[in-house]
Amino acid sequence: MKLRDTLSLSLASIASTRTRSLLIVLAMALGVGAVVVLTALGDGARLYVVNQFASLGTNLVIVLPGRAETSGGFVGAALGQTPRDLTLDDAEAVGQLPGVRRYAPLNVGIAELASGGRLREVTVLGSNADLLPIRHMALAHGRFNGTTAQIAIGSALAHDFFPDGDAIGQRVRLGDRRFRVTGVLSKQGESMGFNTDEIVIIPVDDAQALFNTETLFRILVEANSRSAIEPLKLAMAHVLTQRHDGEEDVTVITQDAVLATFDRILSALTLAVAGIAAISLAVAGILVMNVMLVAVAQRTSEIGLLKAIGAPAADIRRLFFAEALWLSLAGGGLGFALGHLGSWAIRLAYPTLPAWPPTWASIAGIATALITGIVASLLPAARAARLDPVRALSGK
Repeated sequence: MKLRDTLSLSLASIASTRTRSLLIVLAMALGVGAVVVLTALGDGARLYVVNQFASLGTNLVIVLPGRAETSGGFVGAALGQTPRDLTLDDAEAVGQLPGVRRYAPLNVGIAELASGGRLREVTVLGSNADLLPIRHMALAHGRFNGTTAQIAIGSALAHDFFPDGDAIGQRVRLGDRRFRVTGVLSKQGESMGFNTDEIVIIPVDDAQALFNTETLFRILVEANSRSAIEPLKLAMAHVLTQRHDGEEDVTVITQDAVLATFDRILSALTLAVAGIAAISLAVAGILVMNVMLVAVAQRTSEIGLLKAIGAPAADIRRLFFAEALWLSLAGGGLGFALGHLGSWAIRLAYPTLPAWPPTWASIAGIATALITGIVASLLPAARAARLDPVRALSGK
């Protein structure tokens, strides 16, 4: 039997049992579609996290108060002491180290912003002028140089409080203190869980007075280059340990280290959900095998006739292989389309999530469908090839 005859005969056999064939194709398509959609979700989550960390800044080193350890602890804890907090003097000492391009002490809090009869609770960042370039934030209007009683407000706040567009120079009250608006931030949207269009930035001294504290929430440091990050991290830890009487009571982390951790976790999660989805393809393969085994019983007369006119066992096997190949190709192609359609719907519903299916997932899904279908046809094809032509023609 020629290849063309094998393909045309197998296609005609599939067309003669439309309902059964459609169910097999649908089972295959759902498996492939699940692989594509789930990997798109996993990879989209990974890219979202990467983009969020990229928005924080470049070559960033962050100092946090307290020691992050999996075991052990602060030596003075047994004596009832607490780790020393970060201070502005600590930030200044870190900022003088070689390899530092710029640094920004940071305080974060919540306060009520009021002006012209309008009142809103806002997130307050207390820092210096270097916070803007470190965090890749920009001013649409005005300036912010960290001078006392200055305030830069987010674009959404500027629109709500000063709808006429004349925010610069206006007086506002933040908590129990008064500030003059000197800058309006460019529209940026959400970043790391909060809307930067609805924040205000004030000098760090004013923030500490507003929140009645002398400590810092974080110290953000931008290194001169990527190669300077690790040496700078060690130097910062050394200087702060010396300043804190020899106690290692701060944590110095790098943006790349945190990002790499999230990247590994989310990549593993993507593979895991893809593996779970691939199980549905195995179930579809079992369905193909069961249906084709039933088809062998239903088509004994047809198989017997083929063998009676001289068709060798290899032709019978190839016929069943071709049927499985047609079904798997149709299921894989439909699943590919369904998966990309589902991914498009996710991107439409959640524009901030870049749920684009990875190329490897699409290829792997279709390849797995093909392999599963062909492997599932082996047993039915072997059983059909072993049929005795006389018994098969008699329908026994």
